[in-house]
Amino acid sequence: MTSSNEPETTAIVTEIPTGDDTESAIDTTKVTVTQEDPNQAQQIKEQLISILSEFPAYIGAFYEQYKSPLTVVGLILVSIISLKVLLGIVNELNDIPLLAPTFEIIGIGYTVWFVYRYLLRSSNRQQLGQEIQAIKEQIFGKKS
Repeated sequence: MTSSNEPETTAIVTEIPTGDDTESAIDTTKVTVTQEDPNQAQQIKEQLISILSEFPAYIGAFYEQYKSPLTVVGLILVSIISLKVLLGIVNELNDIPLLAPTFEIIGIGYTVWFVYRYLLRSSNRQQLGQEIQAIKEQIFGKKS
């Protein structure tokens, strides 16, 4: 018998046939088996529970520290995904017969209306410029 601090040694004997019926090779391997202390398993469990209980606070602090960059990265990823989905939908709509030419006619009609409404006369161009300026001020704020 060994003491509780010393590892147990077990001998494993394996017989390997050599192909010749008269002889067999014998391989003896010693394996060291250690038994874990129940207190060590308890300590590991307590450390794991401690780490997992602090995890939400760690994530919260990380988010507060890097809020702006994380938001920007998130918005970029959402924009890329949305653009890919939108392009996929437009490509699928192009495959529907007569739908693509209909959209082209609608686009041409809107362009003609826009040119007639805003670009032909000087007063209308000034009105368009004022509307664009008002939208810029709403988005970016008034200039100092």
